[in-house]
Amino acid sequence: MRHRSLLILTAVLTTGALTLTACGSRDDSNDSSGDGGGTTTVVIGLDAPLTGDLSALGLGIKNSADLAVKQANSKKYVEGVTFEIQALDDQAQPSSGQQNASKFVANKKVLGTVGPLNSSVGESMQKVLADAKLVQVSPANTSPSLTQGQKWNEGTKERPFASYFRTATTDAVQGPFAAQYLFNDAKKKKVFVIDDKKTYGAGLAGTFKAEFEKLGGKIAGTEHIDPETKDFSSVATKVKSSGADVVYYGGEYPAAGPLSKQIKKAGAKIPVVGGDGIYSAEYIKLSGAEGVGDLATSVGAPIETLPSAKEFVANYEKAGYKEPFEAYGGYSYDAAWSIIEAVKAVVEANDGKLPSDARAQVAEAVGKVDFEGVTGKVSFDEFGDTTNKQLTVYEYKDGAWAAVKSGELTS
Repeated sequence: MRHRSLLILTAVLTTGALTLTACGSRDDSNDSSGDGGGTTTVVIGLDAPLTGDLSALGLGIKNSADLAVKQANSKKYVEGVTFEIQALDDQAQPSSGQQNASKFVANKKVLGTVGPLNSSVGESMQKVLADAKLVQVSPANTSPSLTQGQKWNEGTKERPFASYFRTATTDAVQGPFAAQYLFNDAKKKKVFVIDDKKTYGAGLAGTFKAEFEKLGGKIAGTEHIDPETKDFSSVATKVKSSGADVVYYGGEYPAAGPLSKQIKKAGAKIPVVGGDGIYSAEYIKLSGAEGVGDLATSVGAPIETLPSAKEFVANYEKAGYKEPFEAYGGYSYDAAWSIIEAVKAVVEANDGKLPSDARAQVAEAVGKVDFEGVTGKVSFDEFGDTTNKQLTVYEYKDGAWAAVKSGELTS
């Protein structure tokens, strides 16, 4: 594993970007003076919601990528290279993500990017980064279309952008995994399906619904909500009158928590189930006592249970981050390390220096990485998807999420 002593980073606020500098001050010029010691500075761009409703997840992503950079520098993992993080806030908005992608492209020292959280934001960034041959590794995007094209569900898989990768598995696996657990293990036979109409939520709900029906389950009703309203009383009433024994929600915790609370208060004492978008400590706060018994699936096995993650967890605590690493911390750490490994491969193949076409070579090298990371083996298939298909079902009980079942989708 690549986790040793830690460096203290200096935060500098420049043009709206939080830049975490490993050695010396931030320098966006095209020289390679780095820390003043003759090293080359390589910047890894980080895009995530650092403010707003989803900032709990976004800050966990940022901190974890920051930790990877600290440890790469402390070990001098790539000889002659000092890494920096340039963190930009997308506020979970596709337009902001696209603007941030352009900022990364403009900074010639950026050789790779980590993020974003939201699939819709990732979709808005892909072409901008791909046109510049700038690699993008998301720790959290789960929409299958990002790697397999818009017709993936029709059996036609075509990779849209060769520079896009992800360390999280997709909703093509996550939705059906939840359906199999609910139907086969929890013995739920009648589900009310709700989504927020976003790329992630609607796609996840769609894959869940298809598998649940395939297994023989009944759809008691379907509904779309506006996650900004936070008043879901009419939907809660429909759920109550539908006779459903479970609710599946495609969306994220800011709406899912209040939705669960309102469904229970409407008299439907049934669990609300969602994907990794609700797997957060914030959901526990928002759903309150009414949310006890609700379920969430999330990518991978529980980080705390993996031998490969023990050092990450310990080092994260030592680093003193104010926010927890949340659902995607390990995946963000591994995403950053995939770029670091790629930079190392490119430098070593070019007599210890970065080539003139470093971005293109790093993007190509990311597709070939293969190492043991925090979340297990880190490698990518021909679409840029992670080869790690592990998933876990969690239940809200005793004031926290507790793992119920881990495994892979049964074909």
